[in-house]
Order: sequence, then structure tokens, then C-alpha cells
Amino acid sequence: MHVETVEPLANTRYIMAHLLSSVFSVRPPMHDHFLFTSESVAEGHPDKVADRISDAIVDLYLSRHAEARTAIETLVTTNRIVIAGEMRSAVDITPQEVEQTAREAVKHIGYAQKGFHWQWAEVENYLHAQSVDIAQGVDSASNKDEGAGDQGIMFGYACRETPTFMPAPLYYSHRILEALAEARHTGKLPHLGPDAKSQVTLHYEKGQPTRAARIVVSTQHSEAVEVSDVREMVRPLVQQVLPEGWMCADEHFYVNPTGRFVIGGPDGDTGLTGRKIIVDTYGGAAPHGGGAFSGKDPTKVDRSAAYMARYVCKNVVAAGLAERCTMQVAYAIGVSKPLAVYFNMHDTSKISEPQLVQAIEKLVDLRPRAIRERLGLNKPIYAKTSAYGHFGREPTAEGHFSWERLDLSHELKNYFGV
Repeated sequence: MHVETVEPLANTRYIMAHLLSSVFSVRPPMHDHFLFTSESVAEGHPDKVADRISDAIVDLYLSRHAEARTAIETLVTTNRIVIAGEMRSAVDITPQEVEQTAREAVKHIGYAQKGFHWQWAEVENYLHAQSVDIAQGVDSASNKDEGAGDQGIMFGYACRETPTFMPAPLYYSHRILEALAEARHTGKLPHLGPDAKSQVTLHYEKGQPTRAARIVVSTQHSEAVEVSDVREMVRPLVQQVLPEGWMCADEHFYVNPTGRFVIGGPDGDTGLTGRKIIVDTYGGAAPHGGGAFSGKDPTKVDRSAAYMARYVCKNVVAAGLAERCTMQVAYAIGVSKPLAVYFNMHDTSKISEPQLVQAIEKLVDLRPRAIRERLGLNKPIYAKTSAYGHFGREPTAEGHFSWERLDLSHELKNYFGV
């Protein structure tokens, strides 16, 4: 596979890698001491409600036809759900099935409130057939492989800060909100609502996180509790998530800092699909491409190539080839082979970036069809990705989060003799 068509000379590519490192290394340089912050939002955040509905509809189509094409956008506001976008499937999906899927997604999150109720919200469906102009660029033919579903750049990233090879501030932001959601769903904390946000600022020493400096948690709650009650509900969950001794000082622990948070979710703010892309990826610790993930079938490289880039980076770090790894891949609509591949290992690697490019050329096929086949992406596996991050999750036997597997690390070790 040939992945570099713009700069064919390896030495030029190597020089460019170092020149561009400051652009693609968003995180601060390895100072002795610095703070870095990431945020997350819960499954009941308005934008995440929209993501969940869009991805649930993707799963609906893929469960009926593995080659279905979808680009689903959802808007949610006070007791209203608006679904739009394009689709193509060999199996008919009725408007009633789409509406029911949207309602079930909202019910799963837990919205049965006066201002946003899974059963009573009005659902408007404006889905239409995929453009034939787009379809002809993507579809394979006798003399043409399947092309990318759009142009664009996608990034992957991995590091050794956590067991999941994810940046620590985002990792703990996600875990805090998952703990809140579990306590709410199980009835342990019934006064909490579905809408919540978290923000974790960590103190770094010599490039490694050592403790929390600031923590912010805002969570929807019922009228029956005071702000001070909410603080004491949240505190033990945060302490449970953080490593021992990492909890910040009490004056830097902010819970519902505005005070009251009773009206939440789509009743309090409008939600749209694809508006939390930094939460979905690396929390600002690494670059993000131009496109969102949710609502898109895996022919859309915005989604599938970003998953593959994460897969490659995670396996590079797991193989012991680097402490940190960033990958960029670029595509053109209708073209199967990527236009360019770029790596930056942030001066933490045992090999050079050109050597890694050569290895990936031999070991990994980055054409859209090959990505889908290697990662098993033509399955109804996407609703679970809609909250708490697309990366750093546990792969399942059903195929969820297959891009988190570590099987490539063994191939990389054998290739480099590690």
C-alpha cells in the first residue's frame, strides 16, 4: 500500500514531521510542572442526547442491512426531537421505526420530565435518500475500489498516562460522569438528573499526572435537594474514581457552582449531533479532524479512519515503540487510498517516524473497505459510543470498540524485533 503521494522522499517527510511537531502537539511541552484540563459531558447532556438518537438510528439501519449508508443529524429541545439527514438501505425502515428508535434512546438515558419526556416529545422526521452524486464516488465498481465517503483529515492518539492509553484528565472526567450515571440508574442517588458535566484539571510533573488540582462537576438534580446536599452526593463518587491521594483541596472542588440546576437536558438547552467532538476524542490533548462521528455509517472516514488511527496509535504505544503517538491520515472523496499519512511520537520513541510509516504501509491497509473489514465496523455497535468517549473503552464480543484491541501490537513487535 502506498500512502504518501505528496512528499515521496522519506527524509523530507522526516524533516516535515519535526517542523510540524509544534502544530500537532497541542499539549504543553514537557515542563517540570504544568496544569492540563479536560471536560466531559454525561449521556443526558443535550448534545449527547442528540448523538445517542443519531447513533441509535445508525444501528437500526445496520442491523437490517450491513451496507446501509447513513448521515443522521438530530436536534433536541423542549419536548421536540427533529431528525434529518440522508440514508440508503436495501431494506426499508419505516418512519414509525425511526421514531420508536428515537424514543427508546431518550428512555434509555432516563428522560421522563415535563419539559422533555421520551413518550410525549414530538418527533419530526426529515430523512431522505442519499445523493446519487455522493453514492457514485463511494461505491465500488468493476474497475474501482470503494472510495472514501468524504474528503478530510483524521487523527489518532495514545499515551501511557492511564491503563486505557488515554490522556488522564479526560479519562477521569469520563469516569466521574459514568459513576454519577450508574448511581442514578441503579437508584442509589435518585435525586440526580440525567444532565451533567465534569471538568478535571491535573497537575503534571515531568510529563506525568500526579494529582488533581481542580475538579468541577455540574449535575442536574430534583427540587427536593439543596446544593450542599448535591455536593456531598457527588464527593464520594469523585474520590472513588480518582487514584488514592489525588483528590484536590476542598476549596478547589466545585459542584454546581452556579447553585441551582433543576431544569436540564434539552428543556434547558438545545442539543445537536456532533457538537462535542473534543469530548468524544482526546479532551484537547491531541488534534481533532474536521468531522464528527455520531450519525455516520463506517464508509464515512470521519468515523472509521479516526477509529483506525486510534487503533494504530494505541498499538504503537502498547508495543513499547513510544510513550506518546499522534497519527494523521488524509482522504479525498471517492478515492480509496489515503492521500498522506503522518506520525509524531513526540520525541518519546525507539524508532523514527519514517520507519513507522513504512511499517504501517506493510501491516495495515488504510483503504475504507479494509478498515471496515479489519475492525468489523458494519455492525450495530454505535449507540454505546455516543457518551463517555469513543476511545479508551473495553472491546466486547459483539464488536463494540474493536478499535481498542491490542492485536496489532504483536505484529509491530515482530516487525521491529522488540
